[in-house]
Amino acid sequence: MDTLSYKTISANKATVTKEWVIVDATDQSLGRLGAKVAKLLRGKYKPNFTPHVDCGDNVIIINADKVNLTGNKWNDRVYLSYTGYPGGQREITPARLKARPNGDDKLLRKVVKGMLPKNKLGAKLLGNMYVYSGSEHKHAAQSPKLIDINSLK
Repeated sequence: MDTLSYKTISANKATVTKEWVIVDATDQSLGRLGAKVAKLLRGKYKPNFTPHVDCGDNVIIINADKVNLTGNKWNDRVYLSYTGYPGGQREITPARLKARPNGDDKLLRKVVKGMLPKNKLGAKLLGNMYVYSGSEHKHAAQSPKLIDINSLK
């Protein structure tokens, strides 16, 4: 038996193949979209996934203003943050966050950030996500491919 044929292949920065993909967020549920985008950013759909390496794809999300939340979650869900000062706990609903300038981008980033690792790698992976409210984006030079997010598990 040849034991050299059973070596585990571990990806590194030089051997990773990163692609550019477009995800259309029209009529998608916010949490399910965020989970699938986080998996794409992490690279978990790839056969050479390595947990400590950025082996995910660059994800462009278009039509972020058309994302859905079921029920009355636009007003009932509360996101908490803390300023660091006594009495500095702040709360905001998804509806108020979306109403702010660049609100669609901030809302999707908040959702996806919670589904990524809480370390330097997670911060780097979040930088590979680009969010646009309309159907236009400025990454045509990278020739991204449009994928159906519903076909991913």
